[in-house]
Amino acid sequence: MTKIKSVAAYPVSVPRPQPVWTAQERSTAWNAILVQLLTDDGLAGHGIIHAGPAPRVCEYIAKFGEFVAGMDALATTVVWERLFALTSPRPGAIGSNPAVPAPIARTDRAVAMAAIAGIDIALWDLKGRAANMPVYRLLGGENRPLHTYATGGYYRGVSDKEYGAELARFLELGYRAVKLKCGAGSVEAEAKRVAAVRRAIGDAPDLLLDMNAPYDLSDCIDFAHRVAASNIFWLEEPLHWYLQPADFASLAAATPIPLAHGERELTRFTVRDFITIGRVRYVQFDATRAAGFTEALRIAHLAEQHGALLAPHTAPEIHGHLVLAMPRAAFGVESHGGRDTDPLHYGLFTEHPQLEDGRLVLSDKPGFGFEID
Repeated sequence: MTKIKSVAAYPVSVPRPQPVWTAQERSTAWNAILVQLLTDDGLAGHGIIHAGPAPRVCEYIAKFGEFVAGMDALATTVVWERLFALTSPRPGAIGSNPAVPAPIARTDRAVAMAAIAGIDIALWDLKGRAANMPVYRLLGGENRPLHTYATGGYYRGVSDKEYGAELARFLELGYRAVKLKCGAGSVEAEAKRVAAVRRAIGDAPDLLLDMNAPYDLSDCIDFAHRVAASNIFWLEEPLHWYLQPADFASLAAATPIPLAHGERELTRFTVRDFITIGRVRYVQFDATRAAGFTEALRIAHLAEQHGALLAPHTAPEIHGHLVLAMPRAAFGVESHGGRDTDPLHYGLFTEHPQLEDGRLVLSDKPGFGFEID
């Protein structure tokens, strides 16, 4: 049996030349946490986390690494279930029994799920390397070019025309679809901004809107009607964080524009309700933010069973394998353009998926196929 020997976490940050904003957050850097998992027989696997705060996530990775040491490194589901069990009460957990740790504090659930994600992704990478095949092949998929789109338009105090020019540059790189950050302004101002971007990129490319939960239901219905003329592919995270699947269902009934959601959900259980009740058409669960590849695979099958399409959020080097394994139920993967707009991705790996004619091409290397620089 290949046993887990150690787990280590390495936070990485690349400063932005200037701060940018979404409708919710200010960003001054590109950030990630690299997880390295070693086994007793010399194998190594790597995971990636896009969540924070980094010190808290790394603290949990260290704790969890000690907890799973000695477990079968190829038993990904068993390891996942053991770590996930720490988020709920269990018999014997009350008191000072070192063999049964106390449940994780409710306030720490998000960082704990991020730590689980990093370890789980590293285990899947290791499993592919041990089998000498890419993860998508372990799952029964085959390699093919992946539909992708590039995300831009982060707020930085420039004109609507300049945001349009930014997304038009993605098309010059070869992308056929682009996504615009929006929602920080009034309904009227944002609809005007969307129209300006559509004029800049022309009628042919798909235009997706990443809204970052800016509106209540009535304002979002108004917004959807105003941008309909711009031929919008989807509305992503359109409603305030506290609005639930029933509210998404009301929005879906009021606009023909498909809804996308799921990147900030922590488990398959809440994603299930957004699919079955909320009428979300594109499921954006992010394995690198919470719960990892094991949970993302469960969500992919859940989406397929309900006629929704998998459209994972960022990290194409990870999520691309999931899309390749779900040929009938997956839309594609998100990327962030070239070296200038995604320096962390291009600097962290010695190789990465290549853009060819608007599609990403993954390698046939074992595991997730990336090597750390």
